[in-house]
Amino acid sequence: MIPTTLTRRRLLATGAAGLAAASGLAWRPARAATPVSLQLSWLHSVQFAGSYIARENGWWQEDGLDVTLLQGGPNAPVEPPVVSGTALVGISAADYTAAAVAEGAPFRIIGVAMQKNPFAIASLPDNPVNTPADLKGKRIGMALANTPVLKALCTLNDTDMDAIEIVPTQYSAQPLMAGEVDCLLCWATDLPVAMAIQGIDSVTMLMADHGYAVHSQTYIVTDDSLANRRAEIVALMAGESRGWETYRDDTDAAAELTVELFPDAGLDLPTQMLQARRQVPLMFSELTEAHGFGWWTPETVAANIETLALLGRQVTPALWDRSILEEVHAG
Repeated sequence: MIPTTLTRRRLLATGAAGLAAASGLAWRPARAATPVSLQLSWLHSVQFAGSYIARENGWWQEDGLDVTLLQGGPNAPVEPPVVSGTALVGISAADYTAAAVAEGAPFRIIGVAMQKNPFAIASLPDNPVNTPADLKGKRIGMALANTPVLKALCTLNDTDMDAIEIVPTQYSAQPLMAGEVDCLLCWATDLPVAMAIQGIDSVTMLMADHGYAVHSQTYIVTDDSLANRRAEIVALMAGESRGWETYRDDTDAAAELTVELFPDAGLDLPTQMLQARRQVPLMFSELTEAHGFGWWTPETVAANIETLALLGRQVTPALWDRSILEEVHAG
């Protein structure tokens, strides 16, 4: 296996051949590759940098795959391309997958990139929200569509939701900085990062630290693909694992690569660097240290099932299939 301790320039500038040479491995011409697509859950950013690293370094090509990364976004849901076969694997979240399964979609979750859900409550240091109990009497800025998320957090922590004033806001830190609200429901890796880039300190209460357990940035496949395209799925997930482990070794390099690859995406390098660093504790844990990237246990699944029920989604442990990861990490 190619070591993941290469310098930043070599990570960004060398392809698979250069990496092999740098690590003392003989370079072999790649065999004919099978085209497959990975559907991303959002617009290109460092959120998916592990995938970019895997592709740029030729690791999927080594395993016989020609992987296309399909950009997601507000008008590009993940589930339809996976159901149709346009994408072999999609990056989704357990709540979205549960909703699709309830409508009859034949999905399985085969990997969990974010060990902790990124939903957070962001506030300012002079009026902080450190625990769910601190929400009492606060004005929270959020999209009304996320009301079930706030309700689930309150239920899990015996917090009176009626004591919280919900203020519909656009997805921006501005209402908090202008004093229009006391806190924001957001992802820990975006609005708090945006404030930090502007030199504004914030307090970030990660909801996952208070019982909100919903697997995020999950890899989904159909039952048919799991049965009939297993070797391709294993190869794709092996590349993902390798890419994300390399990302963790040098998040600044991962951010630089992302900005270089997508010069027209409007990405700001300092923002991408900070987001990349703040993503690490969400993606890596004692569990992944022990078992490998993307891992989960029956206990984490049970916690997900409990939280999903509060969101109105009834699922069973059969939604999660760990056999692909067991094969990936067996070696």
